[in-house]
Amino acid sequence: MRDNLPKRGLQLQSTLAADGTITVRLVEVDVPQPGPGEALIRVEAAPINPSDLMTMLPAADPAQGAASGGALTFRLSPEAASTRSGRFGQPLPVGLEGVGTVIAAGKGAEHLIGKRVAALSLTLGMYAEYKLVNVAECAVLPDAVSSREGAGLFCNPMTALAIAETVRLEGQGALIHTAAASNLGQMLVKICAEDGIQLVNVVRRQEQASLLRGLGATHVVNSSEPGFEEALLAAARETGAMIAFDALGGGAMPGVLLQAMEGAARSRMAGYSPYGSTELKQVFIYGHLDRAPTVLHNELYGMMASTHLWAMPSTLARVGPERAAEMQQRVVAGIKTTFASSFAEEISLRQALEPALVREYAGMATGRKFLINPTL
Repeated sequence: MRDNLPKRGLQLQSTLAADGTITVRLVEVDVPQPGPGEALIRVEAAPINPSDLMTMLPAADPAQGAASGGALTFRLSPEAASTRSGRFGQPLPVGLEGVGTVIAAGKGAEHLIGKRVAALSLTLGMYAEYKLVNVAECAVLPDAVSSREGAGLFCNPMTALAIAETVRLEGQGALIHTAAASNLGQMLVKICAEDGIQLVNVVRRQEQASLLRGLGATHVVNSSEPGFEEALLAAARETGAMIAFDALGGGAMPGVLLQAMEGAARSRMAGYSPYGSTELKQVFIYGHLDRAPTVLHNELYGMMASTHLWAMPSTLARVGPERAAEMQQRVVAGIKTTFASSFAEEISLRQALEPALVREYAGMATGRKFLINPTL
């Protein structure tokens, strides 16, 4: 089998030096031989998600990239670099998920040879020509689903489903979601409509609000408009939402969400209490779009409030493998409808290092999601 495989392939790697310099480059690496339960795929499509940028450009300003010798360099502040000392000098491969054709397989995975599979690899490295994955990380794509359509099979769809699952696990029937016009947010609008969960969508621009209303969203509030906090309070009152999922992470938004939920809870109280409402308000922070420190004013939220750092795997662990498999099957069945991802641009591995394109795809603007195609 080794004689029939490519010997070397390109892989995108990010290295952080102790002085805060981040170097992102394409590196030629050995193509590994698959072992038992492993499959080697020729990668054909890999989306650029916010979670991938956390590896590629940890806290770096994408507008400050400098091209040199085929690589890109960025600088972190000493403070930001010191919090990531564990990765100093380590070339980290980039890319959590993607689609490719299986070109070789180890014992127990031979049935995958020649099939197109979507894969989620926590060892990273999907921004590459070839990637070795475990069978447990794969889902076979139906023939009717293109590689482009199936490229985002895991991260956004499973995170959106895990958000809805968390709401149910917490005994709630409504939630607030920020950065709601993202690909994930659009999926969540459809999921909540299908599952009977009330959803309050927080956006920043009027065109984003129009987009979500076009998908059937009932409650959409615009954080850039006057009266935003009053509108958010009204929506929290109407839906009874006591859980919020925040993709921003930094700044004042987590506190604004808690304050709106506390205000809604207080309106349901029979009288005044100096300790606030007795309903638990929770904000689950799952993104880092705002790199500023999170600002909380605890006296505004009553005594029953909490913030959590949240990620999709924690919920999958709570529900167990059988339920997680059901969720994955739901994604495959709805990959062209509920869980469809749209991509504005398809670029090569080398184009992923062009400073102008880095600035654009790292901006994560609504409707400007990028896809890397290593075969280009």
